[in-house]
Amino acid sequence: MRNFLSLILLLFLTPKMFAQNRSDGWSIVATDSKDYVGAPIANGRIGIVPWQEPFSIRHVMLNHVFDIGGAGVNQALMGINPLHLEMWIGQGKVEMNSIKNWKQVLNMKEATHTTTFTIPGKAEVKYTIVALRNLPYSGLVNVEVKALNSISMKFLNQMEVPEEYVNVQKRLRTVHAGLDGKPELILQAEAESAKKAHRVIASSEFIFEGKNFEVKNEDQVHNILSGNLKKGETVKFSLVGSITSTRDFSDPNSESERQVIYVAYLGADRIMKEHTDLWKELWKGDVVIEGDPEAQLIARSALFNLYSSASAGSRLSIPPMGLSGTFYSGHIFWDSEIWMYPPMLFMNQEIAKSMVDYRTDRLKAAEQRALTYGYKGAMFPWESDDEGEESTPVNALTGQFEHHITADVAIAFWNYYTMTKDKNWLVKEGYPVMKKIAEFWASRVKRNSDGSYSIPYVIGADEYAEGVDDNAFTNAAAQKALRFAVSAAQIVGEKVPAEWKTISDGLVFTKMTNGVTAEYTGYNGEMIKQADVNLLAYPLGTIQDRNQIVKDLEYYTHKVDLKDGPAMTFSVFAVQYARLGDAENAAKMFKRAYQPNQRPPFGVLAETPTSSNPYFMTGAGGVLQALINGFGGLDITENGIIQHKTVLPKSWKKLTLKGVGPDRKDYVVTQN
Repeated sequence: MRNFLSLILLLFLTPKMFAQNRSDGWSIVATDSKDYVGAPIANGRIGIVPWQEPFSIRHVMLNHVFDIGGAGVNQALMGINPLHLEMWIGQGKVEMNSIKNWKQVLNMKEATHTTTFTIPGKAEVKYTIVALRNLPYSGLVNVEVKALNSISMKFLNQMEVPEEYVNVQKRLRTVHAGLDGKPELILQAEAESAKKAHRVIASSEFIFEGKNFEVKNEDQVHNILSGNLKKGETVKFSLVGSITSTRDFSDPNSESERQVIYVAYLGADRIMKEHTDLWKELWKGDVVIEGDPEAQLIARSALFNLYSSASAGSRLSIPPMGLSGTFYSGHIFWDSEIWMYPPMLFMNQEIAKSMVDYRTDRLKAAEQRALTYGYKGAMFPWESDDEGEESTPVNALTGQFEHHITADVAIAFWNYYTMTKDKNWLVKEGYPVMKKIAEFWASRVKRNSDGSYSIPYVIGADEYAEGVDDNAFTNAAAQKALRFAVSAAQIVGEKVPAEWKTISDGLVFTKMTNGVTAEYTGYNGEMIKQADVNLLAYPLGTIQDRNQIVKDLEYYTHKVDLKDGPAMTFSVFAVQYARLGDAENAAKMFKRAYQPNQRPPFGVLAETPTSSNPYFMTGAGGVLQALINGFGGLDITENGIIQHKTVLPKSWKKLTLKGVGPDRKDYVVTQN
């Protein structure tokens, strides 16, 4: 009965198509600010969340800069916002109630967020917010104002320091840089995180040309650009801001200043070209859908947000909400390896490498954690902070018992090798991690009297079931981790204990009387939070028998919590139905993976149909797997990429996966 009521609620919560121009497949246009939820703009290091009011920025996020949070665990920090702007015409501040023709455009091709509006009888305004891909600690606001009548105006810039910071210092820095002797008026704020784990610095500077405007400082805390425009005249200027911290720099003060001076001297146009060129390179990995504009837009949105959340060479991974906010404290979960990493592995191996590098760098912490709990090898935390230590709130048992994360890491490592065939990496970085993970599982299992092996007392992918034995997904993931470690050892020329294979072959999987794979020993039809057993067919490939896949799908699709369960479950269902040749159910599950979770006006994804925590990057990863691995049919195997025969939704004419794998190959699926 509860599932039926949840389904009814889900249907009522499913949003109508947003009234936006979706024709080009690259831009989302908002003209209605009702129930507004902002769309993040990020570059892998900082995330900026523009909001609806003129020049408003909700907050700035920092990637992997942590302080001790209120829940007693390390908490990702919001950054100081150096891009705060206020516009004044005469004595009046420009606010939402004083403008007309408000419109915002999220341009995913160039990673820009543009707002336009009219101040009746006074001016037409356009501003664009950018998190610079080429300068990952910096953002830029480009402003253009056209006077409808003669006006005097000013723009006020100040630092917005989140209230949780302490020891706040605001100052003006007058720096004489270069040979022209021109003084740089740099506004700056410095503060410590509440528990003083890090010091954060933000700097900003106006960039403009023209004799009719000037910049002055007021009370060390405001830089004000002011001047006059005659009717028909247009002025353009930029505001650059940089946010650095002691997490990444020994001298964040100087580096923050250097970056804004760098942009000021090169100019906004050159900086923007470098930014867009880098995004052009990223979009060599793309998903193109012909015949369904809605599907095309969600595909691009998902890919855009994952690209925005990470960067090549950073050795960092992606939290569940990316750089959109502090939800889940900015920690790294299995969301990274199982949901977001696979699309990146197919579309951008450099970003994928950063995600596995993140775990390599934290191997020692995982070894210490295994030792702490009486196991061998390496035991990765359920919620990882920057040090790689367990940061799950103590009142959540997942931190102690959701052990499949350790196997998930090994699976990601093996898939990186099979995609790239980088033996040097496997020898130096990949196998050492996989070996320690195999040692953990060998010490974690329990040998039964019949010679089989069990993994007792765990929390599996379905977190509603706590302290169960032989959870299907945990056992299957551990089995893969052990087998992949054996395969990797053979390649690098190392011998392994014989028990690794014995254990992997002997792990327990049970079925219920109806022939359905049991989620765990004693499972009796309880509601589940998210896909668990079904993950054995995809992505693990443990269950390959078609009849068993169908039987498990038909059973567990009716057990999922439709109200509070996360979006990616339905992406997995979509993958499997597409590979089974069931276009109708595949299309239905694909839409269910995103439609109930979209929030206006940009369609950003929340975790569940009822939650308010967008942007849910994990859901984006699931959507992309439905496209790449489901409708696209791609898999990564020991022999490289293969393509399964699959089907498309009826409305789709063609699906093209562009720039896949190290060879940047295109894969095409057409309507039968």
